[in-house]
Amino acid sequence: MKIRKGDNVKVLAGNDKGKTGEVLEVIPKSEKIIVKGVNVRKKHVKARKQGEEAGIIPVECAIHASKVNIVCPKCGKAVKVGYQIEKDQKIRVCRKCGAKIK
Repeated sequence: MKIRKGDNVKVLAGNDKGKTGEVLEVIPKSEKIIVKGVNVRKKHVKARKQGEEAGIIPVECAIHASKVNIVCPKCGKAVKVGYQIEKDQKIRVCRKCGAKIK
């Protein structure tokens, strides 16, 4: 997958279209990602131990990786990711400005 944990991404489709956030988790098997503050659902939690609180907790759910693009650190736009090979290493680069993406 071209998206990694810690990347800043912009949502291109769905209810949260236009929002940006950091990738918290990547699930390569199903090609899904979890983005901070995007696709938030309410989860009802029951207290399991004494002293633990029950209630309704907001939880970020997974979205498909094709619905997001990485935000370039240099130009600040949502861009597709390209690759370059430097010193036997594959490096991710911005396709618009050519800047390296960490």
